[in-house]
Amino acid sequence: MAKSNKMGVIGQWAFLIGVIVALIVGLLGLAANETIAIILMIIGIIVGLLNVSDKEAMPFLLSGAVLIIASGLGKGAITSVSIIDLPGILTALMAIFVPATIIVAVKNVFNIAKN
Repeated sequence: MAKSNKMGVIGQWAFLIGVIVALIVGLLGLAANETIAIILMIIGIIVGLLNVSDKEAMPFLLSGAVLIIASGLGKGAITSVSIIDLPGILTALMAIFVPATIIVAVKNVFNIAKN
């Protein structure tokens, strides 16, 4: 999923750190914190800009769309699970994946338009 240059490595680390932070934030119930949400969204923007190559765009967009839709629809179904805060984790993950998916979609549209 990464480009083979220095910026790609930054994108890889941003993705890994973002997912770990999102899991921790979700588990601690801090997903609604505005500052944390902004940080996660910035990580998502970095991931969208640096971590997805042109040939990976379509699989990323498909996976991102499914994840966003399933998370939105699934939150209500999994709220009854009280062992861990799954809705909080999904909210935190969406703060990363929504901006990343939007960035990759826009980049993909520009690539299609220039060809």
